[in-house]
Amino acid sequence: MRSSKKRYDAEFKRETVRLADNSEKGDSTIERELGLYQGAIRTWRKALRSDPVDAFPGTGHMKPAEEEMRSLRRELEEVRQERDILKKAMAIFTRDR
Repeated sequence: MRSSKKRYDAEFKRETVRLADNSEKGDSTIERELGLYQGAIRTWRKALRSDPVDAFPGTGHMKPAEEEMRSLRRELEEVRQERDILKKAMAIFTRDR
């Protein structure tokens, strides 16, 4: 039986990093006390430093840049399909002449 991956909300992650930064205890000690996986605080701290505002977008929520990229890729795929259909149609119509 597989255990489900535990998820933590953004506020919990921010508070945990703040606690670790202000504590004399090491990250691994705090992780053990809170039941976190090893390296969680380091990962969360790195995410906060790289992008303090959108560090933890949450499940199913993407950063605005990622969301735009996904939308543009979807649109590009649709345009490619339309182009391929038009190419095939042109080949069929020009063959009969």
